[in-house]
Amino acid sequence: MYKINLVDDERNLNDLLTFHLKNEGWDINNFYSGKEALLHIEDEVDLWVMDIMMPEVDGYTLIKKVKEKKPDMPVIFISARDSDIDRVVGLEFGSEDYITKPFLPRELILRVKKILNRLEKEVIVKQEKDIENGYHIDYNKRQILENGKRIELTSKEFDIIDVFTHNPSKAFSREELIEKVWGADYFGSDRVVDDLVRRIRKKLPKLEVETVYGYGYRWLDDEK
Repeated sequence: MYKINLVDDERNLNDLLTFHLKNEGWDINNFYSGKEALLHIEDEVDLWVMDIMMPEVDGYTLIKKVKEKKPDMPVIFISARDSDIDRVVGLEFGSEDYITKPFLPRELILRVKKILNRLEKEVIVKQEKDIENGYHIDYNKRQILENGKRIELTSKEFDIIDVFTHNPSKAFSREELIEKVWGADYFGSDRVVDDLVRRIRKKLPKLEVETVYGYGYRWLDDEK
């Protein structure tokens, strides 16, 4: 049974969503504040669903704490604000999805199912690869080491590196990278890709991610 932590300070909405999510057969722990949820960031769950605008401890603070403990934990943000910048900020913090209030419980259920189905389909296979002058990538553990030391990466940063390193020398458009990393239902500026690549270049300066001007990016495999 999948376990989900739900956080929203609107009690009526929280209770309504909890009811519908439980009807899907999922184990739901619901919290009415970010402060309360902070006590459960190490819970063994499969997914977090959290509101952004909450008093004392907001969703951005909460997701940061969750990701510090479990970098690969999927998170869905829910918010009353609908703007490109909020979506981009949410994605940069490592959220898998972003849903705007008001919404039907069924819409959230479909988004949750999409993430859980992806988790279910992931085959646990040991995959490792040495790349670019000392970097070692472990796809199973979703981490990259340099001289034995782990490089701190967000979930999205690892996802795009995964795409590049499984497709050496292939040029990807920004639109293709958005679909592979954020999903086909992503709504927002394609410049989010540029920002993600910029952060990767800063963290992994020896990883040769080349700009294909007017199009997108590709990884230049040093073993080609």
